[in-house]
Parts: sequence; C-alpha cells; structure tokens
Amino acid sequence: MLTPPRCELQSVSTSRGSLVYYSPSPLDSVAPLPQESNSDETVTVPTKSTLVFLHGFGGGSSAYEWSKVYPAFAGRYRVVAPDLLGWGRSHHPTRSLTLDDYLTSLTEFLAALGDDPVVVIASSLTAGMVVKLAIAQPQRFRSLILVAPTGLSDFGVDYGDSLIAQVSQVAGINQLLYWTAIANPFSIRSFLEQRQFARASRVSSEMVEAYTQSAQQPHADYAALSFLQGQLSFDLADLIPQLTTPTALIWGRESQLTPVEMGDRLRMLNPTAIQSLTILDDVGLTPHLEVPAVTIGVLTQLLQTLA
Repeated sequence: MLTPPRCELQSVSTSRGSLVYYSPSPLDSVAPLPQESNSDETVTVPTKSTLVFLHGFGGGSSAYEWSKVYPAFAGRYRVVAPDLLGWGRSHHPTRSLTLDDYLTSLTEFLAALGDDPVVVIASSLTAGMVVKLAIAQPQRFRSLILVAPTGLSDFGVDYGDSLIAQVSQVAGINQLLYWTAIANPFSIRSFLEQRQFARASRVSSEMVEAYTQSAQQPHADYAALSFLQGQLSFDLADLIPQLTTPTALIWGRESQLTPVEMGDRLRMLNPTAIQSLTILDDVGLTPHLEVPAVTIGVLTQLLQTLA
C-alpha cells in the first residue's frame, strides 16, 4: 500500500484489533514552534498539541484520504492519522463490524495518545462518530473540525431503507457486489469522478491506486459491507444539541452524498458549539483530497479561531 513520504508507521493495540497510524516528519518549509531565548532564563519548549486526522468510510477508504493535507501541520503539531478498524493497514476482523466496534477502538486509540486533549479533524460518517465520542468524553477533545459529518440516518431519514443497503444485506450477493462492483480500479475511479469529486479531472492515478490497494486487502469486504448495510448508521441530528466541544464544519458545495444544506441544519441545532460553517465552492465530498492546498489554508485559520 502507498505510504506518504517522510511518514513513520506505528500501531496501537485496542480490544477490537490493532490500528496502524501514520506520523509525518516536519516539512522543511514549515516553521518550527516559536521559542524565546534569554541567557538568564531556562527556555521551556511548549508541548505540541496533537492533531488526529480520521478518514471516512467507503470502498478503499484509508488514512490516504488526508495524506495531501496532514504533512503541512507536522512542524507545529504532533500529527497522527490512523487507518480505521477494517480499513487500510489496520486489523481486518472477519465478521460484521458494529458502531460500538468503532467507538471503542477510537476511544482506546485516543487514550493511547496521552492524557492531553486532542484536536480531531474527521470526515463524513467518522466525523459523526467523533461527535458521539466528544459528548461522552468531552475532556479528551480540545476542538473538532468536521468535514461533511453524517450519521447516515440524519433528521429521521433511515439509510437502511435505501436500495444499496437492502441489496448489501443479501448473503452471497453482497460479496459479489463488493468484489466485482466496488473493489476494482474502474469502479473506484468512476465513484471518485462521478460522486466524490466535483471535477473528474482532479482524480489522479495515484488516488485510484491507493483506494484500490486498500479495497483489495484480505477481508476488507467485512468493514465495507457493514457500512453499506447500514449497521453503523445513527441520527446525528439527535446528538448535535448535546455537543459542548468547540466545533467547526467544512462542506463542499457540490457534495452529493451529504448535501450542503445539511450543514446549515446541523449548525442551527447548536450554534454555541458549532462556531462556524465554511462552504467551499466547486468542491465535492472530500475537499482535503480534491483541493488539498485550499483545505490546508482553511484548517490553518480554523485551528487559530478554535484555539
């Protein structure tokens, strides 16, 4: 599988399986943390805050999704970007996965990073899961930056009633669906170009290769089918009013799977915690992969504002 340049691979053992994560070295172009020197005083170097980048769900998802963005923050922050359970290089259980599997493994992963609260930057369904975690354990989180968060069954619209969810629950057919219609380069490129990005020309061969390699890992179908079947779904709108962690939302205006109007509705449910909604024009579901330079600029501003 593809590994971003200057990244160290490490892992954390959880009760649901090990999670592999990427930790980039600082880029030469990124300024180090400011330090003041005085010959009469001992210089104390501040501890770097931790940024945790969490990818979303879909055929071939992995930490690669954020790989064009997180290295830019390695000079000023401690950056970690894990592959979620059942995805990328992390452990692939040979069973259906549940929402509790992800909440538990993420909780234990964050605990392993230390006691200091972290900033979590997450997308889509994983971003919705992070809201659940922040409500349950607010002391673990400094702030949240969420890209098109969803619980898949938001505002009472049950994803489990959709055709794809129903077909994915049929034994035998679901395996055929995954290996013939999802986990191959043609299907992945088609999805990226037609559903995930606003502009097909922004999809590169490297992206297709990275998603394909993740999708074709042994037993990768278990996590993907659990997602497609709706076993991980919940209503995010029911949770947002309980959120207290300072939060910012980012949304691509051309996002198809989670329309931008949903961002407005979520923010209105809790404008105290959700402090801003940044809408990016001519961008789809994953601005961090489609327009990484723009996303880096937006994240830099939001990190300063939320701090």
